[in-house]
Amino acid sequence: MKNAETYRYETEKKRTRIKICGLQSPCDIEYVNELLPDYIGFVFARQSKRYITPKEAEVLRKKLDNRILPTGVFVNEERETIAELVKRNIISAVQLHGTETEEDIQCLRGLAVCPIIKAFRVKGQEEIKLANQSVADYVLLDSGGGSGETFDWSLLKEMQRPYFLAGGLRAENVAEAIHGLQPFAVDASSSLETEGRKDRAKMAAFVRAVRQA
Repeated sequence: MKNAETYRYETEKKRTRIKICGLQSPCDIEYVNELLPDYIGFVFARQSKRYITPKEAEVLRKKLDNRILPTGVFVNEERETIAELVKRNIISAVQLHGTETEEDIQCLRGLAVCPIIKAFRVKGQEEIKLANQSVADYVLLDSGGGSGETFDWSLLKEMQRPYFLAGGLRAENVAEAIHGLQPFAVDASSSLETEGRKDRAKMAAFVRAVRQA
């Protein structure tokens, strides 16, 4: 018979983590502090409508519950710039969405001691192959561009490592994704918004659906 400690360990190991991305305001921080997802994302890609400056992120970080891991989202950013945000404790994980190479990831690892997530826009088996081979600590599989659309999940049968699943996830379909795919984590942003701002009710419904699944 399993003891309580073993049961808790195995349950935690199997639990699907939650990431809510694109936080921009003190209200957003209040919402996640109530809901306690595992990760949140600050977007530092200037081309994104969810872009915030490092100064803004620093203010929000100070309000964030310490049980939540703040992740910086970047697109082809200078390694030194990313590392500085880690050293200043503004972020505790890095998510790369650009054309960063395996060498770039290795070099960044030498500058910043934190988990590195490499995102792949899944169009076919080639992206799945690259994701499996990536030297990043984790990979994120997405439909790309914050479109709010899912991609062909049947491609994921070839995944051989834990991954973050993103792209079109919402309260209505995330349980299906968890039961069918068993991702390490699920990541949502645009589906949790109303008129471009995070919606507390949608966030709460998403978190509840993941935990019930």
